[in-house]
Amino acid sequence: MHFKILVFIIAVLAVSGCKQPVPKYIYNDGIIHGTPYHFVYKSPAGEDFHTEIDTLLKDMNMIFSTYEKESTISKVNRNEEVELDSVFTKAFSQSVNIAELSDGAFDITCGPLVNAWGFGPEERKKMTAEKIDSLLQITGFQKVKLENGRVIKNSPEMKLNMNAIGDGLFCDQTAQMLNIKECPDYLVEIGGEVVAKGKNEKGNTWTIGINKPVDENTFVNNEIVAKIQIENKSMATSGNYRNFYIEDGKKYAHTIDPKTGYPVEHSLLSATVLADDCTNADGFATAFMVLGIEKSIELSKTLPGFEVYFIYSDSTGNNQVYMSEGFRSFLKE
Repeated sequence: MHFKILVFIIAVLAVSGCKQPVPKYIYNDGIIHGTPYHFVYKSPAGEDFHTEIDTLLKDMNMIFSTYEKESTISKVNRNEEVELDSVFTKAFSQSVNIAELSDGAFDITCGPLVNAWGFGPEERKKMTAEKIDSLLQITGFQKVKLENGRVIKNSPEMKLNMNAIGDGLFCDQTAQMLNIKECPDYLVEIGGEVVAKGKNEKGNTWTIGINKPVDENTFVNNEIVAKIQIENKSMATSGNYRNFYIEDGKKYAHTIDPKTGYPVEHSLLSATVLADDCTNADGFATAFMVLGIEKSIELSKTLPGFEVYFIYSDSTGNNQVYMSEGFRSFLKE
């Protein structure tokens, strides 16, 4: 009898041992707000969290998408009563901070300008100096504030647009979920913005490519000009080489200068930023594209914990690179 009981106990232990959770790298792909995403994470028990992540991203979209009529930001733009959650208020505060540090180069109130130039949910307008001047009257981050859980605007015509930090913000929220799920290693990428933690499946530091800025908006060209290795870091790249249109032989890029009201025209082709969080990396990458190469270099030197890699065109039309001293340590030979 004792022998049978011992055999039974050993068998139960063997079976239960087989059911021990096994860590596994999971790969998820999808689309959010028309942008492709790619996630790789080491799941402690081999679980696939794709459904939960997808739900999170859709919930985020219903907060920040200006294309969703019932989103929080759309209701704010229509001056409706709407409850602002902590995610929205934090993003608003971060946006104002980036605006202040960049002297208004980054500005979430330039939504009407973005829309009028044809880079938002509304139909492109016929732009004139008078039209731009009227839109500038309702542009300016100093003209909006948070007060008692509400967005207070100087003018009801003002509209917010947080698309410039959208991908970075969505990356941060996804990374936060994976941290809660106790995933020790992951790479979160949405539209080229990245949050990396730990190692990849081969045990190596995550390697990310920086694309060559080529004027085409088909995403066919993916020539890499540099590779970097990052761990426990975020990266964002902004450029005018994919989101643009040509009218009457003139190129109009999606980066709008909030001070002039016009799409930017300068030699800076792309700005890559490394930071501790992707929201700030994304926001400052946009600010740099507004400022241009000289002012961007100057500003980047005042930002602790930020490293930058700028590609710009010189006086002869050739591409040149400026990188901060600290950025060099992330380059992969």
